[in-house]
Parts: sequence; C-alpha cells; structure tokens
Amino acid sequence: MRGQSDQMVQLLAPDGTRVQHDEFEFSGGPEDLVAHLRDMTFARRFDTEATALQRQGELGLWPPSLGQEAAQVGSARAVAEPDVVFPSYREHGVAHCLGVPMKQILALFRGGDAGDWEMLEKFRNYQIVIGAQTLHATGYAMGLQFDGMVGNEDPSDNAAVIAYHGDGASSQGDVNEAYVFAASYNAPVVFFCQNNQWAISEPISLQSRIPLFERARGFGFPGIQVDGNDVLAVEAVTRWAMERARSGEGPTFIEAYTYRMGAHTTSDDPTKYRADDETEQWRGRDPITRLVRHLRATDVIDDAHLAQLDADAKDYGAEIRSWVKELPVRTMDQLFDNVYAENTVALEAQRREYAEWAAGFEEVAR
Repeated sequence: MRGQSDQMVQLLAPDGTRVQHDEFEFSGGPEDLVAHLRDMTFARRFDTEATALQRQGELGLWPPSLGQEAAQVGSARAVAEPDVVFPSYREHGVAHCLGVPMKQILALFRGGDAGDWEMLEKFRNYQIVIGAQTLHATGYAMGLQFDGMVGNEDPSDNAAVIAYHGDGASSQGDVNEAYVFAASYNAPVVFFCQNNQWAISEPISLQSRIPLFERARGFGFPGIQVDGNDVLAVEAVTRWAMERARSGEGPTFIEAYTYRMGAHTTSDDPTKYRADDETEQWRGRDPITRLVRHLRATDVIDDAHLAQLDADAKDYGAEIRSWVKELPVRTMDQLFDNVYAENTVALEAQRREYAEWAAGFEEVAR
C-alpha cells in the first residue's frame, strides 16, 4: 500500500499471527489483550451508536472513528497517571480507555455542552480547529519542563503530553509550528498522527511525497511508523515514545498507519471520492477481527466469550441511547459565562448586544 514503509512496526499480522520485531515487543499478557478487545469493541459500539443518533437528528454532527480503534486503544493504554492528552475531535476510543464520561462528548455534538468537561486535567477538550491542539500540547509540555516534571530520577515524578492529529492536520501551519517549538525546546510531547489515508476528500498521496513519519527528521526528532490496526504494536511504540518524553529525551512523531472506514463526518459522502475496492482491501485489516483471530488461535477466548462480549456491547449501546434524554440544554446566556474565568468588558457588551437582538424576535412574534 502506498505510504507504507518497510520500517513499519508490526507485532500482529492481519491473519492474527504474532510477528517478532528486533526493537519492540508487547509486554502485556493474555488478560491485557482480552481487555484491549473489550475496549475496542466498546469504542466501536459508542461510535456506531453516535453515528445512528446523528442520522436520527439527535446530534448535529458526528466524526466517525470506525477502523481506528487499535490506534486509539493501543496508544491510550500507554498514557500514565501524570500524562495529559490533547485530542482532536475523533479520539472517542482514547476517551473511553481513560474513563472520560462519554456522555459529555455526545453533548458537545448535540450543541448542549460548553466544554466544561470532567477530567480536563487528563483529557483536554476536543479541538475542532484542525491541528490547533498541537500548539496547546507543546506549550503545556514546555510548562512541564519549567515545573520540573521531566527527567527526574524517580519515574513517578515525570510526565509527558500526547497530542493526536490526523494526516491532513500534518499539512497545517499550526502543526508545523508546534513541531518547530517542540524540537527547539526538547519538549516532552508525542505527536500521534493517525494517518487514515484521507484528509476529507484529499488522499495522502497529494499531501506528502514521502511517508509522514520521515518528515520528523527534518524537524530534528525521531519519527516512527507503526501499523495502526495492530493494537499490540501501537501500545509498544507509544510506550517507548512516552517514556522518551518523560525522561527528557524530547519529542517523537508516531505515524499510525490506519484507515478511515467511514466518512470524515456525517456530512461527508466518501463514495464521491473513494473507490470501493480500496475500502474492501482495508476491511481485511480490521483491528478487531485481527485481535479476535489471534485470541481464538491461542485458545484465550471462545464462542461463549465473544457472545457475552456482544451482549455486553448491546447493553452499552442501550445505555448510550438513554443518555440523549439526559443531555443538558444550554442557553446563549450560559455560553457567555463559559468563555473566560472572569468576563471581560467586551464580552459583557457582546452579551447585551445579543440580548437586544434576540428580544427583537420576541417583539415580532407578539
């Protein structure tokens, strides 16, 4: 496949067989793999339910993550307690693994959430502006350096940052500026690029003449490509990169080579620009099917286990659907209160201006 490098790290082949690698290995046991399967299954169920809710008019928009479960679950499992995650807008699997209340993500895309999320100290708000979170992540990572939370002898005193973005975002000016600052200040940040092959309708072949991970060398830090549909390899590579950052060795760029099986968002129609045979080819590399094949071949799980997992996922789906009735409704006045810690004179003027404008509609109605 174009863009796939001979250097790509893979520990689990699409047929479920283990692959040996000279530098990386998965340190977990069978119980960890079973947990990963559950995480990926639940992450996919959440995404499927949210897509359906949008189609039913319950959400204004939804960015599907179908096919990217291994990249998200594997990387999330490498995040330690003091680390901080800066997501884009598609990291539903990461949020699930870290215990983020998933209801608030639905509320965001319903338009009833102003961003005052729980667990912001671990998982920052979704960033809709393409790539802007990489600048925030780099600045936060530099702050960790100033606070003495990098390179300490006791590993528990160290922290790092992981910033998620897509292949399309790697072409953005903000992202490249973040790379420059991270390299210049040796910031403890990992740039986790989910190369899902398409920046909306623009293929990766139009974005870069070389594999994306090779770009990192030009900025002065390591780049590595990993099979993004291989949850074992993703976790192993991300653990290595996060430990580099925590110990003071600076930034790393990870290119998780994966595929966006669904649309860019629910307002997009990928059949207009993407060939069916390409999608089918990637379907054979499905991250969940791959892990199931491995676990069945090694007698870790059986039909009964999979049946119970499916039943649990259906129960989770029903729970997700029930959340819609509980989602908050925000007024514009409340939104003004959530911009700054203390409202500014200019913002209060805008609030009054909005109130006068809205009152005009009430007069017309009378």
